[in-house]
Amino acid sequence: MNKPPHPSISSQDTVDLLTQLGDAVRLRMLRVLEQHELSVGELVKVLQIPQSSGSRHLRVLSDGCWVFKRSAGPASYYRVVIDDLPKEHRTLWVTIRNQMGDDATLAEDDRRLSAVLAERMTDSEAYFGRVAGAWDDIRSQLFGSGFTEHALLGFVNPEWVIADLGCGTGNATELLSPWVREVIAIDRSPEMLDAARSRLLEHGGSDERIRFVEADLSKLPIPDASVDAAACVLVLHHIDDPGAALREIRRVLRTDHGGGMLLVVDMCEHDRIEYKHAMGHLHMGFTDAERDQMFYDAGFKSVRTHKLRPGVEASGPSLFAAVAQV
Repeated sequence: MNKPPHPSISSQDTVDLLTQLGDAVRLRMLRVLEQHELSVGELVKVLQIPQSSGSRHLRVLSDGCWVFKRSAGPASYYRVVIDDLPKEHRTLWVTIRNQMGDDATLAEDDRRLSAVLAERMTDSEAYFGRVAGAWDDIRSQLFGSGFTEHALLGFVNPEWVIADLGCGTGNATELLSPWVREVIAIDRSPEMLDAARSRLLEHGGSDERIRFVEADLSKLPIPDASVDAAACVLVLHHIDDPGAALREIRRVLRTDHGGGMLLVVDMCEHDRIEYKHAMGHLHMGFTDAERDQMFYDAGFKSVRTHKLRPGVEASGPSLFAAVAQV
């Protein structure tokens, strides 16, 4: 690997270096590229920026001798090699990097970086699989790519009554209804309930196992201890008092035979204030401590949580899944 030149430093040189680092995106780029070598396409997925912006910022960093470029066939890979940086670059970058801390944006960069690297490994494994027998490609061509996830819902107890709380347009209701005795699809918006009914009809489903109910999660029209399980997907951040909603959900869950279960999927803590204004979010995600405390305050005995691996094409904050037992 060739080292960049080590020119003598002057006042103007210092100004130029500071100018090259005078953009938050370029600082995030350097931080990520110090951890792993990435292609342009992988880097823009991690940072969630357009390809054109990524190329432009990389050009500035490359011209300024901040990053090293390696070509591999038609692809180009970039990396920050801290020991090979010019002394002035290295001193400046270490100082800035140590001041960046660990805010929500950087944490999301790290999670997406892990997802991109995992996808790279999957791509490599898929390549060798195709060489060996091409079964994965044949299976996808014949049956699509989502049948495994749908079929795994067969593990759900067929005698269950499940409440889809804040059902929206009915995605979860559609997936669950073929496998259980009844789904109670609840939403406070009549327009959303109409959309859920239409979705079911358009996809050839039947509503004989589905009961649509217009209601607020703070006052569910369901008897005590009458529901085996409940799902609450991307709803709590829209509720003024999510703790009160969790207490109401616990009320309707069964307490016999080991107790009912609640699945919550929602956003990890983030700093995207624009969501409050554009989409009416009342909470900017939840920290681990906030989430766990809400469940225990609502009376749930045990909570298992898992941070979901983000899709590399997703533009929103990271998500968690939490399963709580009465």
